[in-house]
Amino acid sequence: MRLTDDELSARKRRNLWIALGLVAFMVLVFMTTFLRLQQNLADRKALNAAAVAEAPASAPADRP
Repeated sequence: MRLTDDELSARKRRNLWIALGLVAFMVLVFMTTFLRLQQNLADRKALNAAAVAEAPASAPADRP
């Protein structure tokens, strides 16, 4: 089966749009993952800072 020039150009155009859609999806997944990791790091820093701030206040008073 031999494709005409119009069919070949339509196939190339379709493949280009599929490739662009795939790249856009990959960028979306990457950015979502990256932003969630950044948020988790910020949350962990805040929790660590809160734990450090509470540590001296919760120390036993009967220590010499």
